[in-house]
Amino acid sequence: MENRLQLDVDFLKNNGALDTANEIQQQPEMWKKTQKIIEVQQNEILSFIRPLIHKDNLKIILTGAGTSAFIGNTAGGILQKKLKHQTCSIPTTDLITHPELYIPDEDTTLLISFARSGNSPESIKAVQLADQLNKNVFHFIITCNEEGTLARDKPDKSYVLLLPKETNDKSLAMTSSFSSMLLSILILADLINKEDFSEKVNVAAEYADIILNQSASLLKEIAKTKFERAIFLGSGPMRGIAQESHLKLQELTDGRVVCKFDSFLGFRHGPRAVINDKSIIIYLFSNQKYINQYEIDLVNSIEKNRNGILRLGVMERDIEGIHLKQKIVYSDSCRLEDAYLSLCHVIPAQMLGFYKSLEFGFKPDSPSESGTISRVVQGVNLYSYER
Repeated sequence: MENRLQLDVDFLKNNGALDTANEIQQQPEMWKKTQKIIEVQQNEILSFIRPLIHKDNLKIILTGAGTSAFIGNTAGGILQKKLKHQTCSIPTTDLITHPELYIPDEDTTLLISFARSGNSPESIKAVQLADQLNKNVFHFIITCNEEGTLARDKPDKSYVLLLPKETNDKSLAMTSSFSSMLLSILILADLINKEDFSEKVNVAAEYADIILNQSASLLKEIAKTKFERAIFLGSGPMRGIAQESHLKLQELTDGRVVCKFDSFLGFRHGPRAVINDKSIIIYLFSNQKYINQYEIDLVNSIEKNRNGILRLGVMERDIEGIHLKQKIVYSDSCRLEDAYLSLCHVIPAQMLGFYKSLEFGFKPDSPSESGTISRVVQGVNLYSYER
C-alpha cells in the first residue's frame, strides 16, 4: 500500500495532507536534483560571481521574507567565514521599510534573494530599492518558480538560479523549498571556496532518509501529547533552523501551538520563563564538541528540574553527557559540518507540525482555517521611497 510519512495516500488525500506529505518526503531527492542543477551551471555561476568575490569592498546581503529570510539567518555566518566578505541577513520586510539602514550607498553589493514563488511583494520591492539606492548592486536570485516575477522580470546585473520545479511547494507551509534553497547557498559557498560538496549532500540525504523512515513513529507519538507550547533551541546555524522550526509548527497548527526559538545560551537570559507544564522542548544539537559543552549544561539543567512535558534531542551522533529520554540520532559518528547538518535538523519539526496538524483535525496543505495566513502574502501595499 502506497504511503507518505507512514500514512496511507488515500487517507492523506481525504484529509487535505497529500501535498505537504509529498513535499516533506521528497527532500532527499530534491537535494540531489539541486546539486545536479548547480553542477551543470557551475561555469556560468562562477563567471558571474567570482569577479565580485575578488573585490575588497564587497558586501553580501542575504534576504527573503518569512521562511525565506530564515535561510539567510542559517547560512549568513557560514558564507562570511567561507567567502571572507562581510555578510548579513536582512529580511525583505526590513529592507523595504528601512532601506537606508542596510543598503550601502556605493560599496559593491551582492544581494542574494531567496524566494519560493518569486511573487512576494516585499521580495520584488527589495530588489527595486537596492537598484534605486546603489548603482553597484548585483543580484543572485534563488527561486523555485520559473514563472515568478523575480525569475521572469529579472533585474540588470543578475543571475537567476532556478531550483527543481517540484520544490515550488503547493502547500501553505514551505518545506522542500526551504531546505533546497538553503542547500543551494551552501553548495554555492563551497563551489566558490573550491570545496567538494558532493559527499556532504549524499550524507545529508542519507540522514534525511533515516529521519523520514525511522523517526516517524516517535514524532507521531509526540504529536499526540497535549502540549500547547513548543520551544526550539539551536546555536549558530542551528538558531536559524530553530527559527524555521518554530514557524513551521506554529503555521501547520494555525497558531494552536504557540512556539518560541532561541540559542542555548540566549535562552538562559529570560526566555526560559516561557516553559510551563504544557510545553515541549526540542534541542537541535551541533556536532562540534566545543559548542556541545554549552548545550549539555543547559539541557542537564532543564532535565534536572523536569521542565515541560517532554524534551527531545536532535543530533548527528549520540552526544556523551546528555541525559535525555527522547532522541533522534542519525549516525554513530561525526560526518557532517554544521552547515549541512542544518538541512537535516529542520525535518523533525516539519514532520511534527504535519502530524500535530492532523491531530487537531486541520488540513496540513491549508491549515489556516481563518485565512489569516496564505501561501503568498496578501494585502501588502508598496510605496515610493525618497530619501
